[in-house]
Amino acid sequence: MKFFIATKNAHKMQEFSRILEKSNIELICEKDLSEPIEDVEENGTTFEQNALIKAKSGLAATGLPSIADDSGLCVDYLGGEPGIYSARYAGEHGDDDANNEKLLKKLSGVPREKRTARFVCAIACVFPDGREFTVNGACEGYIAEKLSGNGGFGYDPLFVTEKGCFGEISADQKNAISHRGQAIKKFEQELKKYI
Repeated sequence: MKFFIATKNAHKMQEFSRILEKSNIELICEKDLSEPIEDVEENGTTFEQNALIKAKSGLAATGLPSIADDSGLCVDYLGGEPGIYSARYAGEHGDDDANNEKLLKKLSGVPREKRTARFVCAIACVFPDGREFTVNGACEGYIAEKLSGNGGFGYDPLFVTEKGCFGEISADQKNAISHRGQAIKKFEQELKKYI
């Protein structure tokens, strides 16, 4: 069965493909289409709402069952910031360096025990017949005082789990414990009820 992944983020597409490679799902994304999809305003107030907005946009553009995720970093000391604004925390969407710099400034002087955080991921799936579902995943950790490693993307060089910093561990190690990895496993199980 063919599904459209409603993301412009190549890193997310790679993670979805890697984790779902053993399933019987054929994934296509925007680069497989003849023309780009119009950007959609992520104006939901939760990760689930934003994931559904993106998935429905993908369905409208392609007519295919569509999958989208919305994910972000929630820091306890900051009352859950950056949360749904993770990708645009410093203003410009997707400026990882600026986002990380802003986060480090906001946590300057905050001791390790108060730097607890979690990555959260909501995945939405919508079908042409109107059926839809969402699943969630989370990964607990804390925010380091400086960037580490060259791996991953976004806040990965600052996020540390019991298995290590996301910026330093391998993609397979990350996928085994990450918020998106957890959500995709739940997605695979839930999808069996629909196809």
